[in-house]
Amino acid sequence: MTDASDTVLATSPEQLHRAFQDAFNRGDLESIVALYEPRAVVASPGGPVEGTDAIREWYRGILAARPSIDVQTLSVNRVGDLAMLHGKWIVHEAGPDHRQARREGRNTETARRQSDGRWLFVIDDPGAPGTDA
Repeated sequence: MTDASDTVLATSPEQLHRAFQDAFNRGDLESIVALYEPRAVVASPGGPVEGTDAIREWYRGILAARPSIDVQTLSVNRVGDLAMLHGKWIVHEAGPDHRQARREGRNTETARRQSDGRWLFVIDDPGAPGTDA
């Protein structure tokens, strides 16, 4: 179980990628899911993953291999309570042959400021065009 003090809350859209990276690298599924609105959508190669229950199961499969990720924010465009983030990521994980594998790509997300001041992902495209995700 995750200690509440381990959960990083994003109080600006610029903090979302760092909060995601920290939770991902801890393998903290619930902290990852807590960064999404209840009806958020993740664009996956197999089709859209909709809602936090489905997002939780999707990330459960990804985290099973115990990967690590480095996320770099390239830009944040903000208007009012909405923000669009662009970034790039590198994932390190063991391949089927147990050798270390490296994948990289670019991501685009839409985030929204919540009534309590937190920012959460609404739409997440971890494999934005031009990536190998």
